[in-house]
Amino acid sequence: MRAMCYLFLSVLSQVSSYAVHAEALKVSGHVGHNVTMPCAYSAQAHGLLSFCWGRGKVPTFKCSNRIIYAKDGVVSFISESRYKLLGHLSDGDVSLTILNVRPGDTGVYGCRVEIPGMFNDYKVNIYLAVEEVPSQQPVTQVSLPVTAKRQQAISAVSEFEHAGGDDLTLNRKGRAEEASRAFQEVGNICRIAAIVSLTVLIIPIFIASEKRPRPLKHLKTSTRENVYEMI
Repeated sequence: MRAMCYLFLSVLSQVSSYAVHAEALKVSGHVGHNVTMPCAYSAQAHGLLSFCWGRGKVPTFKCSNRIIYAKDGVVSFISESRYKLLGHLSDGDVSLTILNVRPGDTGVYGCRVEIPGMFNDYKVNIYLAVEEVPSQQPVTQVSLPVTAKRQQAISAVSEFEHAGGDDLTLNRKGRAEEASRAFQEVGNICRIAAIVSLTVLIIPIFIASEKRPRPLKHLKTSTRENVYEMI
């Protein structure tokens, strides 16, 4: 009797342990994208173990509707090329990645890692929800009715802008006339300065030419003329 009770308690503890290992997760994916469903164990503690993935919840033994199976860490079966194991199997990462997700991929997936011992297998059930890619909603422009007050405000703004444009044109014309006048004044100043400079240069030249000695031939000719006059 005691042996039966001990066996019952042992089985109950193993079932409790099994319930703890059976986890439930939810993963969402979008049509046309890749999605990864996590599943991992400690390869350092247990070594490379056998595992499987299946469609549907993990049953008591093995995997239902098996899509992937590996024996001692070596993959021996994959039902479809879209199913990939992209994790490091040597580290115990046996996560399942589905490429180019389709609406038909929606459903429950089960991962089972065969850990040695009674009811020690690690199990995880994942519900994959595949959703359509959200499309951008077009922006709708709503035109409000033009009321009398709004029309008056628009007219006032238009008149103000028109008046501002006229003032701006007048300001530009005034600035142009001022620039023209300033340019003319600068031209006149330059002319006066040129005349003064030429005058200053010519006067010394004229004075220097007056002070030059006359040639001797001219003096001799004048002396002869005076002798003839005396005779």
